[in-house]
Amino acid sequence: MTPTAPSAALVELAHAHGVATDFHDWLGQHTVISDRTLRTVLGALGVDAGSEEAVSAALADAENRPWRRTLPPTVVCRAGWTPWVHAHVPHGSGVRLTVELEDGTTRDVPQVERWVHPRTIDGREVGEATFELPGDLPTGWHRIVAHLDAPAVTDGTDTATLVVTPQRLELPEALRHGGVTGLMTQIYQVRSAASWGVGDLGDLGDLASWAATELGAEFVLVNPLHAAEPVVPMEASPYLPTTRRFVNPVYLRVGDIPELVRLDAGARARVDELADSVRALDATDTIDRDAAWTAKREALGLIHALGLEGRRARDFERFREREGEGLATFATWCALAERHGLPWTDWPVELHDPASPAVTEFAAAQADLVDFHMWLQWLLDRQLGEVQREATEAGMSLGIVHDLAVGVHPFGADAWGLADALARGVTVGAPPDQFNQLGQNWSQPPWHPERLAELGYAPFRDMVRTVLRDSGGIRVDHVIGLFRLWWIPQGEGLTPADGTYVTYDHEALIGILCLEAERAGAVVIGEDLGVVPAIARDYLSERGVLGTSIMWFENTDGAPTPPESYRELCLSSVTTHDLPPTAGFLALEHVAIRERLGLLTRPVEEERAAEEHSIATVRDALVARGWLEPGAGPASMVEAMHRWIGHTPSVLRAVSLADVVGDRRAINQPGTEDEYPNWRLPLTGPDGRPVSLEDVMGSTLAEPLFRATRGD
Repeated sequence: MTPTAPSAALVELAHAHGVATDFHDWLGQHTVISDRTLRTVLGALGVDAGSEEAVSAALADAENRPWRRTLPPTVVCRAGWTPWVHAHVPHGSGVRLTVELEDGTTRDVPQVERWVHPRTIDGREVGEATFELPGDLPTGWHRIVAHLDAPAVTDGTDTATLVVTPQRLELPEALRHGGVTGLMTQIYQVRSAASWGVGDLGDLGDLASWAATELGAEFVLVNPLHAAEPVVPMEASPYLPTTRRFVNPVYLRVGDIPELVRLDAGARARVDELADSVRALDATDTIDRDAAWTAKREALGLIHALGLEGRRARDFERFREREGEGLATFATWCALAERHGLPWTDWPVELHDPASPAVTEFAAAQADLVDFHMWLQWLLDRQLGEVQREATEAGMSLGIVHDLAVGVHPFGADAWGLADALARGVTVGAPPDQFNQLGQNWSQPPWHPERLAELGYAPFRDMVRTVLRDSGGIRVDHVIGLFRLWWIPQGEGLTPADGTYVTYDHEALIGILCLEAERAGAVVIGEDLGVVPAIARDYLSERGVLGTSIMWFENTDGAPTPPESYRELCLSSVTTHDLPPTAGFLALEHVAIRERLGLLTRPVEEERAAEEHSIATVRDALVARGWLEPGAGPASMVEAMHRWIGHTPSVLRAVSLADVVGDRRAINQPGTEDEYPNWRLPLTGPDGRPVSLEDVMGSTLAEPLFRATRGD
């Protein structure tokens, strides 16, 4: 059945709320968004568009909404800007504005001579006064205060969040004098003799120290370390976390917890027994997070029962104070999950609201369990800090670079604790493209753009601030999501192709990202692969945010883009986690996977021929440069491709750890869930056998690939 085209009024309403009514797909074809999609997406934004009468009423509300509040909820500007701020007050009333800076000082805001006719809003006349913010305000988180003489305002004031962001995020000193090379890895794959079936923070520290000392690596880019469920089954995808603010305790190195030595003989024997039981999993072909976490959970419970003493106790208390309500809410959700199971939508209805008396009563009754989950986050915070210290002391200029996932699990901690900031009835994904021709549904509830502003962007700030702590940088997955996200309505028969784009205030989101990164002394990398408007890439470059280039995707006029033409403000690499390792790609592993799973939209022979042609053009380009002998085997081609990256001007160049060990299997096949063992495959060598961290350190491929990627 042909989708119904939207009316002119519905199109106008959609535009008023930042909802796209058409777009051009990856083939350049113009697509008009259906009436059904627009009404559903507007409903998810809290806008009634169920009938044409409702659409008319919603249009009027959209026009008058700013006049119903004294100040806009949040004002975001750059240092040196002098934006106007409009204050709406009862007509004839006086108002003055001040700015309360985060250092406690106050500045007056001058009013602009500007006459605006009053409006009748809800039966009363409302006037508009205009003020101009000073251009010398420091960067930071401030407050605008409106002081009114209107008796209708209870205390005579109203406030708005003011965020002053840097004009541009300058590169860290180490990146201002040429490119640097580092590793990128999925850390759970990197298992050692000391870890418990899953690569942990101790392994990350050892990997970083080795890479810095032996290879001259300046950073290690890791997968998102965001928290998953505190109970089994644990979500395998690091890109579908329960929250992005806190960390998954499965990554804790139990042996590095100081209180471990205080266990009595029986408890210590039990911890050793648990460790041995999961270390046996290292020989298996899949990573069993559930078994690893079950063992760690018991061991950590034994250690937590000992309590903390002296400076450790005081440090934990300071951590709790710093993280505040967000930590308490997350820990309470974890405790509820342990007692009532998941999903939380199956809990008694009185527990669905974090602010309910029932939740408060539960937290008090289960105070020790709530404390346990806060303690886990404190341990993670301390171990992450130690990893960064080890990396920089070993010689890394950046150290650990973290990855920020696009969103969160629809039934996770944030979906419970930050429900007001998320949109319902829709999920995030991507429209069909070359590599995912059916589109993608990531099953994640998106930020509600208007609610974020009403909350002063605090949820976004707190998330970014935590990820940036004790790190040299942050990679933002699908950075175009800070400009727009593909919202997919939930409903029978709807697919990713039935979605539409919803826009976000990218000036605010990217500005806040730059502000927090500047304060952390970190670099920001935007994953800008796929369909990204050129204007968005230009904007990111203007703000000092690096882009991402993958050699397989960089083409000009049907041939590989010359390395000299790559962007300077960029992280460049041969491959990415959404593709097989380079040896696997050359063997057409990505075609074989999609054929096996039924993800191709054209005959496999055509797909294989197209990919073989693409590989041949890369081979020819490498031969023409003199970096590859005609007829050379796959191993030589892998090294030559890294040499291509080594001759780019990109300030960051990365080598995949999977390429270092000669792995061939893809860690992820986008567009699948259980059809493929996504995020559950350990590192393996060319023979398909699991590879340990100790094996990695003995790899004969590491030095040649790093030498090539440095351009030596």
